[in-house]
Amino acid sequence: MIRYQQRRHFILSASIGLLVGLSAPHAMAQTAAKAANAATAPARQPVILVLGDSLSAEYGLARGTGWVALLEKQLAQDKMSATVVNASVSGETTSGGRSRLAALLAQHKPSHVVIELGGNDALRGLPLKNTEENLTFMTQAAQKVGAKVLLVGMQVPPNYGTDYANRFAGLFATVAKAQKAAVVPFFLKGVADGPDPTRLFQPDRIHPRAEAHPQMLANVWPELKKLLR
Repeated sequence: MIRYQQRRHFILSASIGLLVGLSAPHAMAQTAAKAANAATAPARQPVILVLGDSLSAEYGLARGTGWVALLEKQLAQDKMSATVVNASVSGETTSGGRSRLAALLAQHKPSHVVIELGGNDALRGLPLKNTEENLTFMTQAAQKVGAKVLLVGMQVPPNYGTDYANRFAGLFATVAKAQKAAVVPFFLKGVADGPDPTRLFQPDRIHPRAEAHPQMLANVWPELKKLLR
């Protein structure tokens, strides 16, 4: 009886050992297959979300002539695959952008977010503290979902007062530094600071003409291109 039980125990142990021995290579093969599939899976194409105001929404321009449309052509010219989503709205403030951002992030799942907002805050005389808080919130929200952020800075005319103008212009670099984001110091460099700036603006003297948008892209592209590498 004892010998029978010993023999039965031996057979069971051998059977279990055989099953383990057979299943181990199978499990290893599955793990290896998953690793191989992950290694050969194509990289996700970048998605660039532009969250801006009328300067990015082609206000007063023929469709396809604004800097965001030109960005798509620049990407194609440089043979860089990326999807550009222009979520810009004329008249948008940083508060409005903040309220829309969560839904845009969930819908488009961007790898890069370009925030071109703040100009309308200044035009409306909104508190600079609010603008800074909104820019910070949007930057952090985009970074939390894994997106790289580029802040596009603006400036206001000196008739707003030297102190206000200087503090407003410095907001963008301040937020970018604190949140480790990229920044374009002045979106309208070479457009609004030339010897005859009105030449490149529409009759309202607020919105650039189509001729100015290649320069606007030239101000943004070097910083954005660094993030796309």
